[in-house]
Amino acid sequence: MDKIQTLTSENGVVIFSKSTCCLCYAVTILFQELGVEPVVHEMDHEPDGWEIEQALLTQGRNSSPVPAVFIGGKLIGSTNEVMSLHLSGALIPMLRPYQTLA
Repeated sequence: MDKIQTLTSENGVVIFSKSTCCLCYAVTILFQELGVEPVVHEMDHEPDGWEIEQALLTQGRNSSPVPAVFIGGKLIGSTNEVMSLHLSGALIPMLRPYQTLA
């Protein structure tokens, strides 16, 4: 879907989320704690949210489509992938170009 490509290429860190998803919230808070303000798109609040969700499913998101985390235009994955990267020490270097000075 063109909208996903546009949003993820124009913003360093993008999270496709749903307002009722606690894991989406947890990932967003993690990024904020690491000094990154992700662009969060609440699909349940967007008129084309269902189409975005279906497009994410075709990009390899065959379980729950949210949260779908993109860093630098690349699909990283969901909560499991983000937390695995963080625990292994690989997440912060990926986020460094998008961190703001505190």
